[in-house]
Amino acid sequence: MRRGPGIAGLQHAARTKEQYKLTGAEVKKNTLQAMHEQLSSFRTHLEEFARKHRADIRRDPAFRAAFHSMCANIGVDPLASNKSLWASALGFGDYYYELGVQVVEACLASRPLNGGLMELGALLRAVNRRRGAAGEPASEDDVVRAIKKLAVLGGGWDLLVLGGRCFVRSVPGELDTDRTRVLEMAAGGQAGGQQGGGGGRGFTSVGEVVAVTGWPASRAEGVLQALMREGIAWVDDGAPDGVRLYWFPCLGPGVAQQSTT
Repeated sequence: MRRGPGIAGLQHAARTKEQYKLTGAEVKKNTLQAMHEQLSSFRTHLEEFARKHRADIRRDPAFRAAFHSMCANIGVDPLASNKSLWASALGFGDYYYELGVQVVEACLASRPLNGGLMELGALLRAVNRRRGAAGEPASEDDVVRAIKKLAVLGGGWDLLVLGGRCFVRSVPGELDTDRTRVLEMAAGGQAGGQQGGGGGRGFTSVGEVVAVTGWPASRAEGVLQALMREGIAWVDDGAPDGVRLYWFPCLGPGVAQQSTT
């Protein structure tokens, strides 16, 4: 008959288990300390790199985007505080504050024409026109970062993708699912099937929305009327077949994307 381990055996197993636990905790502590030291060293070298290449970071948008990406990989946010080392070393606080003001100005100037939805590329062109030839050029990455900083202030600042294109929204309130679907359809982001749902032309009609979505006509008309009241859609009653069309200037290359000087 096989005998059990006995009291001595149990005590030995308990001591062994405790030793493993203590050894594991020590290894974990040493590993975390080593990682902390490596991260601290990397941040120090990153700060030295930032000071050395400050002019290139400020002047070259692609270089600046790569620098931001490198910072993100180690959990450093150069835009976190105007009083941070990064603000003093790179002047990022002033740079993105100025850029944010220019973004707001460009969006407000175009709002009567597009209802507060402006394509990101058009916004970038408008911002760089405002900065002038003597200013440091901004990139889409810079504008997106500035918008994300503006978002914390409220007021509806965010990014919206319609038909594979990125738009900046600068008005309070949320675009509900129905309105977003109609915009995506008019932008060409959803296959239209019957009559194409606008086919990416930047306009649609009640009949087309009904054909694509299967909604009742009252629902389709209500969504389009709401977009019209918000200034996002314009009404055209001059079509040859007499069908009322709803145009979305923000989705096309028309005046709303051009007149943002």
